[in-house]
Amino acid sequence: MKDQHVRSARVVRKTNETEVEVSLVLEGQGRHELATGLGFLDHMLAQLAAHGLFDLAVRAQGDLDVDEHHTVEDVAITLGQAFDQALGGRQGIVRMAHAYVPLDEALARAVVDLSGRPYSAIQADFTGPRLGAVDTDLIIHFLETLAQHGRMSLHGCVLYGRNDHHKAEALFKALARALDAACRLDARRAGTPSTKGVL
Repeated sequence: MKDQHVRSARVVRKTNETEVEVSLVLEGQGRHELATGLGFLDHMLAQLAAHGLFDLAVRAQGDLDVDEHHTVEDVAITLGQAFDQALGGRQGIVRMAHAYVPLDEALARAVVDLSGRPYSAIQADFTGPRLGAVDTDLIIHFLETLAQHGRMSLHGCVLYGRNDHHKAEALFKALARALDAACRLDARRAGTPSTKGVL
């Protein structure tokens, strides 16, 4: 809708371990500026922006001399908070959506409900311990944390695949497509997308 306002957010998180700044525009064009210090995390965030058509800027400085855990986790927290902030009262949104995305031999599915109630169920089996400088277990932790702080229900599943990079990337692309669809404003819906009247 051409006359809709642009929903956006800027969130800053500072701890003794990390400093993270996220800017997000839901009605974007997929533009992204990413600098987390972790190349693979930047690559996954780029998929989220490009395939969700979100404009996304993420800057993070973390204690990578310890390991990558705090940086990955705090980026997920801050990004989730940015989605929550940008969605506001969530009036008129589609709310629920899903997407399947293949990447060569891998196939992933993401189903989201922007219900205001955080929940996650992530199924992804990785054969190797790392993707670049990121522990593969942190891929699942990132998605769980994003759902918690974005106040969304997220069910993500890698249905099959051989290559760990393909599996993770397909999952992030599926999430991007599902979030794009769920965040959209439905011209037929004026109020809260719930029979309860509130989210």
